[in-house]
Formats: sequence, C-alpha cells, structure tokens
Amino acid sequence: MEKHNHPTPENIMKIGTGFWASKILLSAVKFQIFTILAEKKTLSAVELKSLLGFKCSDRNVYDYLDSLTTFGFLNREGILETSKYSNSIETDFFLDKNKPSYIGGMLEMLNNRLYNFWGNLEEGLMTGLPQNESKGGGNLFEALYSDADRLKEFIHAMSGIQMGNFMAFSQTFDFSKYKRLIDVGGSAGLLSLMVAKNQPHMNCTTWDLPPVEPIAKATIQQFQLDDRVKTAKGDFFKDTLPAADVVVMGNVLHDWDEETKIMLMQKAFDALPNGGAFVAIEGVIDDERNKNVFGMMMSLNMLIETGNGFDYTFADFNRWAKTVGFKATSIIPLAGPSSAAIAYK
Repeated sequence: MEKHNHPTPENIMKIGTGFWASKILLSAVKFQIFTILAEKKTLSAVELKSLLGFKCSDRNVYDYLDSLTTFGFLNREGILETSKYSNSIETDFFLDKNKPSYIGGMLEMLNNRLYNFWGNLEEGLMTGLPQNESKGGGNLFEALYSDADRLKEFIHAMSGIQMGNFMAFSQTFDFSKYKRLIDVGGSAGLLSLMVAKNQPHMNCTTWDLPPVEPIAKATIQQFQLDDRVKTAKGDFFKDTLPAADVVVMGNVLHDWDEETKIMLMQKAFDALPNGGAFVAIEGVIDDERNKNVFGMMMSLNMLIETGNGFDYTFADFNRWAKTVGFKATSIIPLAGPSSAAIAYK
C-alpha cells in the first residue's frame, strides 16, 4: 500500500507552546530544585512540595516534576505517590548553585528580565528600538551598571551562558606560542580563570568597567588563581586596550552595530603583536543561515536588548577582519551552538 506523508501540526504546536516548557525549567531554577536535589540526592514529590511551600494539589506537583523528567532534567523512580526524583547528570553539574560549574545565572536572567521583555518582540521589530530597561531612552549598560543587584545578575548570566564555551576554548585553542591574554569585557573573569587553570604558562587579565571589578576579584579568589589572573579597569569606548598576545571578547561584538564591531576589532588589532590572535566567542551563525537557530535568536535578543546589535556569520567576521588588516582567520566550534572566531595579526 502506498504511504502518504500528510502534514502534521506537531512542530508548529511544539514551537508555539515553547514558552510553557521554558517557564517550567526557569521556575525550577528559581525554586532551586536542582540545588536542593544535589544536596538531598533524592526526594518524593510530596517532600519537594513541602520544602518549596507549594499550595497547589499533589497532581499539579506530579505534572510539574514529571514534565521536568520528560525533558531530561530529572530522573524518576516509581510513579505518582511512589515517585522519587533526583537530578540528571547535566542538571547536577550545571544547575546546582553550590558548584562552580553553575550556569543558572543566565536562566535566572531569562526568567527575571528577558521573559517579559521578549513579550514585546513585535514592538521591537516594528520600531527597531530596545524593549528592556532602556526603553524610552538611555543605554542598557548604564541602566544595568547603576543597580548593584541587576549588575550582579547580569554578570552571572554572562558567566552562565559562556562557561561551557570558556572551558572548551581553554582546552582546544593552541596557546603554545602565547603568554599573555586579556579578556575584554571579561565580566566575572571566568574565561581568564579557565585558561589559567588549563594552560599553566598563561598569565591572564580580565578587563571591564570599574563596577565589575569586585565581582571578578571575588571569583578569582574562589578559584585561588590570583597569582596568574589579574583584574584591570577600562572602557573600550574611551581607552586603548592593554598589550597582550591574545585578545578575547566573549559576547561583546554582538552588542553593537557593524561600525562599532569594526572599531572594537581595530582596538584589538592595535593591542596585539605580529602573530597575535583576536578571538570572538559567540553564537556565530552558519554562513547558510539555516542551522544555528540559537545564534539567530540571540541576534533577535540583541534587538530586544540594544536595538542595533546583531549576531553574525563567520563570513561577516572574515570581512571585518580583512577590513581591519588581520592576515588570516579560523573558527573553532565550542560548546553547543557557540564558536570561537579567530583573527591572526
């Protein structure tokens, strides 16, 4: 019998209800369910309900925890009244707040800031204007940096989204010809710390605006690498970058328009010796623009956050590198949808 492939609405509904799945995970991070289970190892639904102070029915709790299980975030033994829940390998490693590998900062910011701002995507597309704290005037970074709590949340979010990339970059990039690295817009200093940890000959500096320095210093102290990881203060719009063999920008270029991207790459070029490397670590979009959907969604997030920022392809990066005067480029796939785009002087 001939088989007909009839259209199905499955993918339409999966994407259309995507915010349901998103909110289930984001709320679990907010409730610190994975941190609790990392400590307790295993708990029943009723025990979790009691610990979290839920007033909903037991059936609601089963639905909630079983959804997390179906997504692969929890493991479960038994069913309904006999169920016992524990963390998956991934959530135990990445979503336990007490581990240095915690990436939940980004998920916390998605829940606390971006979830509501993305509700205004239509307005962002119609106006080309940011839809966040800077809506109606001002600058995102001025708004974030003027509030200590919001700044800390933003810093931890940037750390969370990049941790896997920084770990991968520190182990796969060839550092053998280099000694000094500067991470521009270094946030909490995690890239410098990962490089110092995995490359004992490297000395690293995490460079950012003055309000960030105390957060970076605390992180460096936590990793006990202050002999080879230092902090420095500066503003890349006003200051020249300190000299280094490797200049890294993680989730920096995509904040800005094309003209500013080229200006930042020029500043990196000027800070490097011949043979030095400039590295941009971001969700580099594939040249065909049909695979890395995370990179394209992150680019739309830059519309929401900055209005004129955007993520880019490796072909874009090559064009800008050539404009600045870099001799060669390469790309290294990192964790998930992110890559290190590299330009050599």
